[in-house]
Amino acid sequence: MAKKGILPDNVTYNTLINAFCRNLQLDKGLELLGLMKQKGLKPDLAAYNSLINGFCKNKDIGRAEILFDEIRELRLSPNTSTFNILMGFYCNIGDSDKAINLYKEIFQYGLVPDMVSFSNLINFFAKRGDMKRTLIYYKEMKRVGLPPDVVIYTMIIRGFCNVGAVNKAIEMRHEMTMHGIPPDIVTYNTILNGFCRKRMLTDARQMFDEMVERGVSPDFCSFTTLIHGFCQVGRVDEALNLFDRMLQLFIKPDIVTYNTLIDGSCREGDLTKASSLWEHMSAHGISPNQVTYGVLINSHCEKGQVKEALGFVDEMVQNGISPNIVIYNSLVKGYCRSGNTQKAKELLEKMQDENVIPDIITHNTIINGYIKEERHSEALDLLKKMEREWVEPDIITYNLLISGFSEHGRMEDADRVLKKMVSKGIQPDKATYKILMEGYAGCGNLKESLKLHEEMLQRGFVPDDKF
Repeated sequence: MAKKGILPDNVTYNTLINAFCRNLQLDKGLELLGLMKQKGLKPDLAAYNSLINGFCKNKDIGRAEILFDEIRELRLSPNTSTFNILMGFYCNIGDSDKAINLYKEIFQYGLVPDMVSFSNLINFFAKRGDMKRTLIYYKEMKRVGLPPDVVIYTMIIRGFCNVGAVNKAIEMRHEMTMHGIPPDIVTYNTILNGFCRKRMLTDARQMFDEMVERGVSPDFCSFTTLIHGFCQVGRVDEALNLFDRMLQLFIKPDIVTYNTLIDGSCREGDLTKASSLWEHMSAHGISPNQVTYGVLINSHCEKGQVKEALGFVDEMVQNGISPNIVIYNSLVKGYCRSGNTQKAKELLEKMQDENVIPDIITHNTIINGYIKEERHSEALDLLKKMEREWVEPDIITYNLLISGFSEHGRMEDADRVLKKMVSKGIQPDKATYKILMEGYAGCGNLKESLKLHEEMLQRGFVPDDKF
């Protein structure tokens, strides 16, 4: 342009700066801004807004703030967009004080906050469960003459649902309807999720039916939310009915949907149904993942069917999926439940060989297995091994050992474990007292049992009716 005698003007520079900022070539944008000043051109607000937006996207708030200060020094009046860009950044990083200060500054420039301004603040506070301040800005929005739209209402509804105030969410849904704003699919899905989290499945199903009646087609999120909700409360048949309807509407379930249904069926003890879902999943080209295998392995182990569980382990390894700590813990539980604690101990050693670190659950399960098999010395050896390997025993560990000794009248051993527990900074809980009181009472030592009863009361535990 310059070679042809055509000098770039403000519009040209602003267009180029905006293009550089969109591509996050911010240094080039700043270079052009400096060049404008050298040539006696006055950068306008559009150029500054582009750069501030670019630096905020790049998480460089320092340079964004310098440019904002420069706007003030040049006596360029920032517009609402300038403030919204910075408010959005501060809300994203959780700095509500700076966001609110910018909101107040909008009025000082004789400007009025717009939908984006309020959206930034309402979304910020609603996400954090601060519904008091959420409603302050909702009311402020209406005060300045801005009618909330479906997005704003949905933000507030989500906030109420997240804090468990589903009834308040429903009130807000009624309010938006009264103002002629129909809920959209996101609004309905938000309420469905709120109901399901509170286990209000009947209400959730009614809301689902209402959504359909009002011409809002349920989507993948609607179905998976309800399916998960019904499975969580053991209403697997209703979840499966929704699954069938989902398929009829050609909405493709994903691995999470199948895992939810398989887990629900396993929780009900219906491995036949779980196997049918597994086959359906495979027939539709969806491969099981670590969670799928984990659910089925755990279910078989719960029933003591370790052989069947190991078959799934072999299959998952063949498919390139390594067992994790959860799966190993299921197998350990399976061996212990079938009375084969020795195999569980061998598995503990295998885990370490394969760099899977056994956790407190692994050790407690094996200790419980030893106790049931009356192998108390091996249970104590495992406790010592835990301490050597920096696996901190918890109250469950000690209660298992105390219970094992108490049930066999070995109260001196039980007392030694108790003292060891206390020396580690773990105080007895209600279960500890109950175990010891029953143990001493069973040995005919009512004096010690009553002494523990008094101690328990002094520590604020409420005894069972038996005591």
